[in-house]
Amino acid sequence: MIKRTDTNARSSKIVQHGGVVYLTGQVAEGETIEVQTDNCLAKVDALLEQAGSSREHMLQVTIWLSDMADFAAMNEIWNAWVPEGHAPARACGQVRLARDELKIEILVIAAER
Repeated sequence: MIKRTDTNARSSKIVQHGGVVYLTGQVAEGETIEVQTDNCLAKVDALLEQAGSSREHMLQVTIWLSDMADFAAMNEIWNAWVPEGHAPARACGQVRLARDELKIEILVIAAER
């Protein structure tokens, strides 16, 4: 069975199937990469909790940056947020995001608890 949460014409915030949680890409407002990263990760925490998962259960994360010059600053926030011993498989690349003011988008796949 597939469960979809907060679905609109374009996407669902959460899709769950077979014990796996898929989150839609998370973006956030803010002037700096640090603020946007913090805000995105707070959204990820809330959605994982809503889906019956947590950051300790992340399987794979894809991070898109609008500028790879932000990689080190983003990683400082990321490294402090990921629980020790629970780092997911991760990819990070530079893309053109949906709006010019966006600096980061984070996609998460996690296991249910």
